[in-house]
Amino acid sequence: MKFVIATQNQGKLKEFKRILTPLGIEVLSQKEAGVDLDVEETGTTFRENAFLKADAVCKASGLPAIADDSGLCVDYLSGAPGVYSARYAGEGASDDKCIAKLLQALDGVPKSERGAHFACHICAVFPDGGRLDAEGRCMGAIGYEKRGDGGFGYDPVFMVEDRSFSELSDSEKDAVSHRGRALRVFLDELKTYINETKS
Repeated sequence: MKFVIATQNQGKLKEFKRILTPLGIEVLSQKEAGVDLDVEETGTTFRENAFLKADAVCKASGLPAIADDSGLCVDYLSGAPGVYSARYAGEGASDDKCIAKLLQALDGVPKSERGAHFACHICAVFPDGGRLDAEGRCMGAIGYEKRGDGGFGYDPVFMVEDRSFSELSDSEKDAVSHRGRALRVFLDELKTYINETKS
């Protein structure tokens, strides 16, 4: 089965390819599918934004499309930055600027109050109108400084036990990450969907 990944984020595209390709799913980028879209995320939840992106790319490409919307939710900040994670330091702000703003917001906050989780909602939309949804979470905490040189986004400051996401190998991260967990749920949903559409 062939899916277009509805994202312009190269880090996300790489993770989707890494997790889905070994399962026999052909992953296309928007560029490879001939789709030049940057869908505005006007939803107020991860679920709404994931659907907006998958639906638009499915309609534009004529192929099944998968989108995820994910973000960092920090307890001390009442769940912020949440759906605004990528825009936390303003439209088009770099990962470093978003991290700097986050660390500044948590300046002086003790370790016991730095709990956080990454959330991911995955939505697949099919040309026949079918839709699949799956969610995943990874619990952790916000560190005091950037650590590691892997990953993307807030990975350098998101701590799982004593290491940041950026210090984990790809396989270690996929095993515990919000996106890895959501994709495993999604794959179970997809198998059921395929079997039902065949029968």
